[in-house]
Amino acid sequence: MTRALLLLLPLSLTACQTTRTVTLVGLSDYHAHAVPFTAEGEANRGGVARAIAYLKEAKGRGDTLVLSGGDTLNKGVPTWSDEYPCVEWPWFNGWVDAMALGNHDLDYGTEAFERCRASITYPVLSANLVKEDGEPYFQVEGHPWLVREVGGVRLGLFAVGGPDMAKLVKAENLPAGTHWEDGRAVARRIVTELREREKVDAVVLFGHQSREDDEALAREVPGIDIILGTHSHYRGELRLIEGTRTYYVSPYQYLAYLSEVRLQFKGKKLEQVTGGLVKLDASRPEDPEVAARVAELQQRLKEKRPERFEVLGRLPRALPDEGISTGEAPIGRWATEVLRQASGAHAFFATSSTFRGGLPAGAVTVEDFYAAIPYRNVLALAEMTGAQLQEWLVLVESRRGADGFSQFSGVRYTARDGKPAEVEILKDPAHPEAGYTRLDPSATYRLGTLEFQAYTAQGYRELFGKASNPRRTSLDMHTLLIEALKAGSAEPLPAH
Repeated sequence: MTRALLLLLPLSLTACQTTRTVTLVGLSDYHAHAVPFTAEGEANRGGVARAIAYLKEAKGRGDTLVLSGGDTLNKGVPTWSDEYPCVEWPWFNGWVDAMALGNHDLDYGTEAFERCRASITYPVLSANLVKEDGEPYFQVEGHPWLVREVGGVRLGLFAVGGPDMAKLVKAENLPAGTHWEDGRAVARRIVTELREREKVDAVVLFGHQSREDDEALAREVPGIDIILGTHSHYRGELRLIEGTRTYYVSPYQYLAYLSEVRLQFKGKKLEQVTGGLVKLDASRPEDPEVAARVAELQQRLKEKRPERFEVLGRLPRALPDEGISTGEAPIGRWATEVLRQASGAHAFFATSSTFRGGLPAGAVTVEDFYAAIPYRNVLALAEMTGAQLQEWLVLVESRRGADGFSQFSGVRYTARDGKPAEVEILKDPAHPEAGYTRLDPSATYRLGTLEFQAYTAQGYRELFGKASNPRRTSLDMHTLLIEALKAGSAEPLPAH
């Protein structure tokens, strides 16, 4: 017996040291963009047929989990979402392993959401949406998390909604008697359970909160190995979050990219994390069956809703959204200048999240316009001192690379060490041809922005509230921009 044990021991040690690789594929913020579209100035990107073809290929390699970060719907735009709410959800059956609840997934209310959920075989998770008794609304086998054994290792998977969910989801759209708990506290409990009770080998968070909130959570809650980014529509390659051992990757929006991360284990120990973004462009094949369904439904849509495909105006050149969260994008420069002129402001700001695409050269349809600028907003105004405006710009710069960064007009500056320097502002808002002058800390200027940025966006709302005479106006952003487009006033302005 002793000899037999000695003979088995090397084999056991060898087995424990087996190297295994598990792949995670993430998608998020699809927003009912079933049809390929123009992204980052490139036509024929994304599309549900192309995404499903890739998921089938990835699953065929084995030891692969596919996780959806949510926001699969979007009430009002594209029209597909209103006419065919969640028709494509069951197309992902067998390919998606779990889905996080996004704020837009409740756009049509609980009853509609539950009908959608009944059509799918993969679970929906959001651990911090709880009932009156504190029990999570979404559970799998009695838990608000999911454990999956893949390739001989155990993965713990969970999702939470970010701190802005209570503002973004209308109370009447939530399941009756539910409310949002603090996601960080919930995440801390779940990671402890997954590590200590479930004995998982890696922990994965897959939504649904902003990049900034994901990073803050990773710093406060050790033990999360991978965060598949969602919600911010941020395009970010795989990286280690500073000050943590947590990796983060984010696939932009609308299936223009997928995230793909490979976890390499030696025995049960996670040794290496590699991967990044997979670009879904014209070089990637479409699933022919899904493509045929999409084409048929889109044709029916055009016949039923022809007004959504009417031409609003024509552009001599495209207004792309490239650099929308990192610099000055042509669509952002155009839109904020139109809104600045309409409001009579010295400077006008709109968060990068205002823009979800660019406008094409040539004919621009109603659907094109709302796909690029989907969210209705009225304009808000306030008077700020130069010192207060400088503080506002400091906040803008701190959000560079995220949805909270701003597009702007009427002001210009040099970014130096992450701070605005050499700030200049229009001398006369009514006559921009008069040029710019150095910002005077003691002078008073009129700042314009959108209602969302003034009253909802974290950081901005506090600064706006400190200004003099903060107020909403009756000026509607969509009306003003559509009028400018129809009038042919859509020439991109030069960068500041």
